[in-house]
Amino acid sequence: MSMFRRSGQLLAALSLLLAFSPAGLAAKKQYQEIEVTDGGNISGRVTFTGELPVDAIDRIAITKNPDVCDEDGSGYREVVWVDVKDGALRGSFVFIDKIASGKQWGEPQGEGYLVLQEGCRFRPWAQVVRPGKITIRHSDPDSVLHNINTREMIGVEKGRVVKRTMFNFGQPDPGDIIKKLKPRRSPFISLNCEAHNFMFGFMMAPGHPYAVVVGEDGSYSIDGVPSGDYTVKAWHPRFGIQKTKISVSAGATASADFMFSDSE
Repeated sequence: MSMFRRSGQLLAALSLLLAFSPAGLAAKKQYQEIEVTDGGNISGRVTFTGELPVDAIDRIAITKNPDVCDEDGSGYREVVWVDVKDGALRGSFVFIDKIASGKQWGEPQGEGYLVLQEGCRFRPWAQVVRPGKITIRHSDPDSVLHNINTREMIGVEKGRVVKRTMFNFGQPDPGDIIKKLKPRRSPFISLNCEAHNFMFGFMMAPGHPYAVVVGEDGSYSIDGVPSGDYTVKAWHPRFGIQKTKISVSAGATASADFMFSDSE
């Protein structure tokens, strides 16, 4: 066998291996933006039933920058992990799972995708962002050092979470730092400040625009959905994932509600 023929065979085998590798499969499954005419909607509500878990709220002592971080003068910050009001489970995300094609990503409102550190809080607590450039803004006085730790939460779907650091840096001065958010294996992202152990937040960075954070009343709406059959999922950082299958018809609204409890 000639060296050239053998090299050609090796290259062909390598190409086949790459095509079926996780990276190759991911490239083939990349979301495609198309024109969606007469798209349908998905709407519903995410609720909580039963007794709140004992760790629904953490009361953490404020030991740094109390002049800025201690809003009510109590000496503590209440970190609300399970935020329920009138049955609504706030801070939840709802998204379509593995949708291959659909509407274009719209431009973000305001100044673009932004993590705001203000009053020693991440604002908002929960948000959906598009993978790519994101602004990390320090809006507290220059006496306050923030250190943002942004981690990809791998294994959320299986209930066994491992966190991979995406970026972790100190921000001693007020102002903006631009970073590139690049999830590798999971769209679920946690935030914490290494300088203030009561600062937390969550983001979701999916590969498509069909994901939302529920409103204050637990309701949500996802529009511009091509007709077809889908799996819709709800994610709450404390309780994990719920899912349901629905059919969306052109110009119609399909309903998908989710109810969580501490017994799950």
